[in-house]
Amino acid sequence: MTSAESLILDAKQAILEEQHRRFQALQREGRWQEAMQQFQVTLTCASDLLNHSLAILDGMLATQRKPEAPEIPPALPDPDIR
Repeated sequence: MTSAESLILDAKQAILEEQHRRFQALQREGRWQEAMQQFQVTLTCASDLLNHSLAILDGMLATQRKPEAPEIPPALPDPDIR
């Protein structure tokens, strides 16, 4: 993972945490209509963070995978050799 990817993930995590705090505050205040709208925003942020994280992990796995050597069956004995 590059430092840029790490910074992006950190920023997305901070945004998610702030959106979650807003949701909790609206919920505590009993502002249910606004809380439900904020909940949707919070879930969108969480989804974005998870998708970005998975994309980074997929990229890391792709670079670590080595092409597998083709499996060579064992040689059969030569019928002319006795």
